[in-house]
Formats: sequence, structure tokens, C-alpha cells
Amino acid sequence: MAVLLKRLLQSVRHPAASGRPMGRREASLGTDPGAVVRVRFAPSPTGFLHLGGLRTALYNYIFAKKHQGSFILRLEDTDQTRLVPGAAENIEDMLEWAGIPPDESPRRGGPAGPYQQSQRLELYARATEALLESGAAYPCFCSPQRLELLKKEALRNHQTPRYDNRCRNLSQGQVAQKLAQGPKPAIRFRLEREAPAFQDLVYGWNRHEVANVEGDPVILKSDGFPTYHLACVVDDHHMGISHVLRGSEWLVSTSKHLLLYQALGWQPPHFAHLPLLLNRDGSKLSKRQGDIFLEHFAAADFLPDALLDIITNCGSGFAENQMGRTLPELITQFDLTRVTCHSALLDLEKLPEFNRLHLCRLVNSETQRRQLVGKLQALVEETFGNQIQDREVLAPAYVERIILLRQGHICRLQDLVSPAHSYLWTRPAVGRAQLGPLSEKVDVIAKRVLGLLEGPDTSFTQDTLNSKLKKVSEGLEGTKHSTVMRVLRVALSGQLQGPPVAEMMVSLGVREVRERIQKVLSS
Repeated sequence: MAVLLKRLLQSVRHPAASGRPMGRREASLGTDPGAVVRVRFAPSPTGFLHLGGLRTALYNYIFAKKHQGSFILRLEDTDQTRLVPGAAENIEDMLEWAGIPPDESPRRGGPAGPYQQSQRLELYARATEALLESGAAYPCFCSPQRLELLKKEALRNHQTPRYDNRCRNLSQGQVAQKLAQGPKPAIRFRLEREAPAFQDLVYGWNRHEVANVEGDPVILKSDGFPTYHLACVVDDHHMGISHVLRGSEWLVSTSKHLLLYQALGWQPPHFAHLPLLLNRDGSKLSKRQGDIFLEHFAAADFLPDALLDIITNCGSGFAENQMGRTLPELITQFDLTRVTCHSALLDLEKLPEFNRLHLCRLVNSETQRRQLVGKLQALVEETFGNQIQDREVLAPAYVERIILLRQGHICRLQDLVSPAHSYLWTRPAVGRAQLGPLSEKVDVIAKRVLGLLEGPDTSFTQDTLNSKLKKVSEGLEGTKHSTVMRVLRVALSGQLQGPPVAEMMVSLGVREVRERIQKVLSS
């Protein structure tokens, strides 16, 4: 900023016919064969990563990977007053958790770094200097108090607040006089009356005559930090960004950005503005909701693939709307030309069902299933600890059997350590007093089931057990099969509801079933 101030007297002039080019990056735009695709996700670390940000990042990631391109994470941290401690780390952590890590980032580095705007101030200063020299920018000495008065006056008159361009035509002498008085000016960009039209890859042809509805915008603040408009243009140019995929809220600012590209003599990237991700009732996702942050879903044991699936399923960009797509399938099937202008309505009540589908897919992969076994062992230890009477329940073979039997019935792995499934890991305290009200034939039922378990062949399947248990019921005159099942369910689990009794017995194994029934008889 100090260098800029020294040169202001020499550089302040009226707008030239065209801006002084700072050099052009080699045009490799579009997705033609041989074109280099580079996209970026550029959040501000003023909060942790949430579903809206994840969706923008995901569309950038799958677009890049579909075209063998690069996905860049750039942190727009120029508003130093709003930074949240830990947010920058959280954003990159959560992208890695979601399975869409950046190719270049603050953590990973890369050829176009640094990847935090606060470390790129020299680039913004050079761009600003070029704009001042060409007359496309000018110093503004208006105080915050004056700008606030302008805003209040406009609101009082039911008008949209806008800067009145008071400093636009200051003479060299007036600038010198104001500089001598000491205040550091902000730098504003001189908006042209004719904004260029552009073809957005989602919204089609657009032109926003920004000069008619707003004043000249600040591009460099008095503290030397850029505003979003300058920083994103400078960074996208120097990082060689070919396509900008960002939220539709930035659509109206694109004409302003194109004017900056034009003034700097740079080739702009292609733009694709993504429709908003909204709640199912059409309201905006809000950070105040709390449950939209990725940390919440990770802590709640939801699978990353389920989140990626649901936030693409509710939107557009694919030929078919189907559940259960994996990340490789999203990459293969994604088509930017199929993204529509309609907002995507997100129904998080459907997330458990999406998670169930993806959990079943993991269970059916031997490699992934082994990882699930390890996770479930840790969950059982953490949840039940010294309540576990028999450490055999932590044996990999037993844990795997439980996962295989319960797949399709649970939505999350941690459902298996809920109270409804506690009988799988700890022995319930069940006595004859609890079973007596269910049937007068508790002893007879118990002894006959024990008889089933004492035969030479005790490697039962659910089907064979169901058949044998029906025969037990048929042999008990005046006792319904449902009553027999209820007695066994309570004896084995201490609960009136739960999985089918035959599944319970296969899960627990013959030895454990025998011990639990014998315990009831002896109580």
C-alpha cells in the first residue's frame, strides 16, 4: 500500500481507451481435447464447512476429474476481522474426509501458491497499480462516516444504497492535497456504462449493467487488503483457472468481474453458476441450523458417499435421478450441460436411507467389511466397556457375523451399539418374573428349545431354525407361535421388540443362546 501511495500522484488520470495488459495466460479454455481444466473451490474461513460449500466443492471436483483436470482449494481470508479459529484447517480436513481432496491447497502446496489470499497481497497491489496507471481505478478518500450517511439517506428514500462516485474525478492537485492530510485512501474501480455480455454455462447469456445500479466498488481497502472482486479475478488469472463453478448468488457480480478482466487485458475463464441448495421447504440453508456442518455428519457416523449422493440426487447435472451412486459413478455420469437453473431442495430426512444403501455396499466388499469390523469393535469397546461379560463378542468372526446379518436393517454402523442391539454385546438381566406374564409354559418352551440346541447338528441357519421353532410351537397345545417367539425374544435380549428370533439365535451362536435360556430356568 505504501508503494501505491507514493505513485498515486503520478498515476491518477482519466480512463484510457483500454487498460494496460499485465500479460495474458495462455488460453486453454473449454473442455476440448487437449484443453487444460483447472477449477477452484474458494471458501472464506469465516466458518466451518457445511453442506452448501460441500456441494460447490463436489461439482468442481467431479468436473475436474471428468476432464482429467486439477481441483484447487484457495482460502479467501482477506476479511481478517471475520476469521474463525480452526476454520481453515476444518475446510481441508472435511474435504479429505468427504473423499474429494484438492490437488493443490494451503496444506498440499502446488505450482500456483500460496493458496491463501492473505499471502498474495503483492499480486493485488500490482494489479491495482496497473488499473491506477490506466485510469481504470482511482483513490477514494471518503470516510466510513460519510459512506454510512449515504447509506442511511438512500434507505430513508427507499432507494438501494450506492456510492455516489464523489472521488471519481478528483484532479491531481486534489489527490495531492488529500494525501498530505494523512488518511490512506481505498482504491475504487471505475465501472463502465457498457458491461460485457457473457454466456454462463448454466444460465445462458447474461448482461448486468452494474454501473446503472451501483457505485464504483472498492477493490483495495485502505489496509492494503483486496475485496472479493479484485482478489478472485487476480487469483483466477494467476492460477490459470479455466472454469469458475460457483453459487448463483455471484451471477450478478460476473459483469463487474469481466470489466476487471477487460481493464487488465486478461482472458476470463468460463463461468458456470450453480443454483442454490435449499432446505426442502425452500428456505435457505443457514449456519445457525447447526446440523448442516460436515463435522456433525462425521460425528454422527454418516458415510461421506451418502452425503455426496444425497446432495447431487436432489439437484441436476445427471441424465437420471438415482440413489446409491458412488463418487466414481458421479464423475462418469456428470454433465455440466444438464445442470438447470432450478434450486435443489435437500431433504435430510432421507439421509439415513441413503446411508443404508452405501453401508450395504461397503458390507458386500470384503476389504471394506474388514474395516467395518475394526470400527465396530472400537464402538463396542467405547460404548459398553467393562459391561461386557464375555470378551468373545469382540472376536472379528463374531463382529463380522453381526454386520452381515444386520445389513439392510441398519442405517449407520453405530446403530449396532444402540440400546436396541445391546443384547449382542452384553447379557441382559432377565429372570423368570419377567417371562411369567408372557406365558404359563415358560419352562416347557425353554426346555424344548434347549432340546433343539443339543442335537448333533447345531449349525443352524435362520430358515432351519424358523422351521424347527414352528414345530416347537405346534407341539404346545393352546400356545400361539407368537407367544413362543415373545418368550424367546425377552429371554435372549430382555426386549419385547427386535430382530426375528431366528436371527437373534444365529447372531448369538448356539453356546450363548443355551447359556441365556439356562439362566432363565435357574432364576
